[in-house]
Amino acid sequence: MTFSELNISSPLLNALNDMEITLPTTIQRRAYPVIMSGSDVVGIAQTGTGKTIAYLLPCLRQWQFTKEKAPQILIVVPTRELVVQVVEQVEKLTTYMNVRVAGVYGGVNMSRQTPLITSGIDVLVATPGRLLDFALNGTLKLKSIKRFIIDEVDEMLNLGFRPQLVRIIDLLPAKRQNLMFSATISNELKNLVADFFIEPIEIEAAPSGTPLENIKQVGFKVPNFYTKVNLLEFLLQSSEDFSKVMIFTSTKKLADSLYEALEPKFADDLGLIHSNKSQNNRFDTMRVFNEGGIRALIATDIVARGLDISDVTHVVNFDVPEEAENYMHRIGRTGRADKKGVAITFITKADTENRKAIETLMGRKIPPVALPEEVEISKELTIDELPQVKMKNALVSLPKKEEGGAAFHEKKDKNKKVNQKVRRKDAMKMKYGKPKTRGQKKKNG
Repeated sequence: MTFSELNISSPLLNALNDMEITLPTTIQRRAYPVIMSGSDVVGIAQTGTGKTIAYLLPCLRQWQFTKEKAPQILIVVPTRELVVQVVEQVEKLTTYMNVRVAGVYGGVNMSRQTPLITSGIDVLVATPGRLLDFALNGTLKLKSIKRFIIDEVDEMLNLGFRPQLVRIIDLLPAKRQNLMFSATISNELKNLVADFFIEPIEIEAAPSGTPLENIKQVGFKVPNFYTKVNLLEFLLQSSEDFSKVMIFTSTKKLADSLYEALEPKFADDLGLIHSNKSQNNRFDTMRVFNEGGIRALIATDIVARGLDISDVTHVVNFDVPEEAENYMHRIGRTGRADKKGVAITFITKADTENRKAIETLMGRKIPPVALPEEVEISKELTIDELPQVKMKNALVSLPKKEEGGAAFHEKKDKNKKVNQKVRRKDAMKMKYGKPKTRGQKKKNG
C-alpha cells in the first residue's frame, strides 16, 4: 500500500515525496483510517516505526483554515528535544500548506516564547509544564483544540507528569479527539486512558518488547569500567563501520567519566549530552552529530526516547539499563527506515538480573561474543567498583550523666525577678541590716 491509497491530500503527498517517503509503515497504515474516523486512539509502537508521522498525517489532513489565533491541534511531549523534532516534522509535512506551528518548552524565558503564541498558531507542540504556564497566565487559549495528542506517554508518566497531564485535560474543551502514542503499556497508562478517553481503539504495530528484526544484537562479558573503555576504544579504532555511534550510559556521572576517559584519543570525534548540559549545548551537539560532524555521541537515556536520529550504524550499551524497556528504546536508535543496525551491550556480573529481564521481555537471548584478544583486561577499579567494607555496627553504651547543680550561681534575692511589693521599712532593713528611721524628733517631756 502507498500513501496515495490512503486518501491523503495532494499538499501532504507532495511533502512526503520531498521527504522521499513513499510507503507507509505498519503503524502509519493502521492508524490513518482510525484517526480519520474521529475515534479516540491508543497507539502502541516501538521506537523507529514512524509513529510521529502516523498521527500527524490524519490530523493535518483534517485541519481546516481559520482566522482564529488559537491552536486547533495540541501535541504534548516529554522533552524539549522532542518538541523541536515534532515541530520540524510538522514544518516539512506542511510545506505546501498554510499551517502555522510553534513549539514551547521550559528552560527558556517565557517572554521569548510568548510572541510565538500571540501571533497565532494552528499546531502547538509543548512540554507539559510550559504549556500550563501559558494556559494559566491567560496567554494561551485552549478553547479551539479539536485534536489532543500525547506522545511518548510512558516516558511522561515515568517522569512524573501525570498531575500536569490531568490539569491540561481539564482545561480542554469537552468535544475533542484524544490520541495517545506509547512504546509500552503500563497500569498507570491504562488508568489514564480509562479516566479521560471515550471508547478508545487500540492500534498495535508490533507486540511490546519485540525488537526490530533489522538490528543485530551482541553482548560482551566484561569485568569492569576500564575494560569497557579499552573494548570501546578497540571497536572504534578497528573498524570504519562504526561511522555513527550512540553510546548509552544509565547515569550522568558515568557519562561524564566515560567522556573523560575517551577524550584524549577521540576529542574531535566525540560528543556528550545529558540533562545537566545547557539547552543550547544539547541542541548544538545533536545537530552536529546528526550532520556527521562527530562520530560518536555519549548520552543518557534522555536521548533514547522518541528522537529521530538518522543513519546510526551502531548503538553501544556501555551498561545494561535497569529498566528492560529502556534497552528497547536505546537499540531502536539504529536499524531505522529499513536500514540495518548493530546493538552492542557490555555486560558485567552485576548486570545478570537486568540482562535476564531484557531477554524475557524480548523473548530471545542477547548472543554472547568473545572478548577480542587485543583488548586489555584492566585490573583498575573505580570507586563504585571497589569492594564495600562492611563494618560491625557495635553499639556502645554511653555513661550515665551525673546529676549536676544549676548552671550558674544562685541570684541574690534583690536580683530575683519577683513581682512583689516590698515596704520601705523592710527594704531599708535589708540594705542597712537594721531598721532605719528618718530621725524622728524626741518629744520633750
